[in-house]
Amino acid sequence: MDSHRGVLAIILSLVILLGYQYFFINPEKIKTEPAQEIRQEENTPSQAAVTEAVQPPEIMPAIPVQPGRTGRDIAVETPLVSALVSETGGGIKSFKLKKYNESLAGDSDFKQLVTTSSPYELPLYFAWGVGQDGSAMVPVFQADGPPGEDAAGNITLTMAAALPSGIDLVRTITFHPDTYLLDLKINIRNRTEHQIQGTPSLSVISKPFSANANNRFVFNGPALFLNNSLKEIKTKDLLEDGPQTLSGKIDWLAYEGTYFMCGLLPPANMRNSAYVKALDQDKILSRLVGNTTVLQAGESKSYTYTSYFGPKKLAELRRSGANLDKIINFGWFDIMAKPTLYLLNYIYGYIHNYGWAIILVTIIIKALFWPIAHKGMKSMKTMQKLQPKMAKLREKYSNDKERLNQEMIQLYRTYKINPLGGCLPMLLQIPVFFALYRVLMQTIELRHAPFMLWITDLSAPDRLPIGFDIPHLGGIPVLTLLMGGSMFIQQKMTPSTGDPTQAKIMMFLPVVFTFMFINFASGLVLYWFVNNLLSIAQQYVINHSPD
Repeated sequence: MDSHRGVLAIILSLVILLGYQYFFINPEKIKTEPAQEIRQEENTPSQAAVTEAVQPPEIMPAIPVQPGRTGRDIAVETPLVSALVSETGGGIKSFKLKKYNESLAGDSDFKQLVTTSSPYELPLYFAWGVGQDGSAMVPVFQADGPPGEDAAGNITLTMAAALPSGIDLVRTITFHPDTYLLDLKINIRNRTEHQIQGTPSLSVISKPFSANANNRFVFNGPALFLNNSLKEIKTKDLLEDGPQTLSGKIDWLAYEGTYFMCGLLPPANMRNSAYVKALDQDKILSRLVGNTTVLQAGESKSYTYTSYFGPKKLAELRRSGANLDKIINFGWFDIMAKPTLYLLNYIYGYIHNYGWAIILVTIIIKALFWPIAHKGMKSMKTMQKLQPKMAKLREKYSNDKERLNQEMIQLYRTYKINPLGGCLPMLLQIPVFFALYRVLMQTIELRHAPFMLWITDLSAPDRLPIGFDIPHLGGIPVLTLLMGGSMFIQQKMTPSTGDPTQAKIMMFLPVVFTFMFINFASGLVLYWFVNNLLSIAQQYVINHSPD
């Protein structure tokens, strides 16, 4: 029974910490439901309008820019963003976040969210209908003047273009001083003497926001909130199975990275479909497609969109509404991870250091589990004292396993101990561990957040620079080594069950954990290290307490 308990602890530790990541932590696994997915090659007559909207504006490099003057790039500055709006196509050519940098380097620029350059690939590219020759020529707009600012600090830019198809198109984009939300109003007018049919579509073409965005444990790619449910679509599925069109109640459609997102919010009270396509391994087209509309001669129509280009910060997303906060998904541990994040941010609001906030959160969590851990540790101490009695029972009933189990159970009842009591604290810590793991891996609050000394980024692995690079490491993982050392001390202080083989295996566990933690976020290592120190203190109290 004792050896089984030890082996169980090891298996749970290793399988859950390693196997779980490969088999369960995979937010990309959510696929679209068959009832919501419409393949282009499987359209039905009832879907013809959506199909017409999707096919004509398809991204085709051969499509020319409308001839005439060269479009300008118009700069827009707010307290939060620095942007360039291109008159060629009307999209956003550059969008930098002033509160975030590309890296920790001293000369690092602001974080850039626009990762494409062609006019029809720029975010917020709008198309309505097609030209008479069946193409969708990129229009060149004319701004009506420099961006205007109102008393509230909102900056508005209006530009117009006359399309060869006979449509006059006016774009009005509004930047706000205190939010990452952008308002886009599109007005179209049929200037011809005959009716024109067209379908509105607004698109974002995105690439990964960083070079190291291929973390398989954190989702990067297209996502949408459809029918009150988060859908994250794997790029692999788009490459293998082709584009996907999804219909229903769409709150938003976005491309998300680990820390940032570019999202589109459709006009209210208008049926929309989401069209998602992988243009290549890294380039994803996300498009909102509205209802097909017929404009009579001289008739006008307006569409009002909203977009969110900014950080995946829970408080900011909640303030923006439209269920944008649902894009922050911690998987199975969401129910524990989000309260942990709230607590972390609450403490940070007072001490302004996420490292110390992690330490305080660890202490709070340890205090909550202290009674259970205390009981488990005492159970292990009692188990150690019972080893001589257990050894006699094993010797006496070596040929009668059933009787041996009965006598063992009676012994446990007599001394009121639970043979699995020592494993319980570890089992209870595992959900907390993974909840904090997801928080530290995904939340932008920890990105580039310093702690002290050499730890300048709690979302990055712990490395102490020593003047030259250590192969495969760079610097010395000091905090990780301290964590492994604390775990070794904890194992030495933990009462032995008397099984030499099991004891050797348990003493090897700190080495395994140290190697596993080398590339984990330093904030997570800090949590585990502090938790170990608290466990050592608790074990010391138990070991020196009277029976």
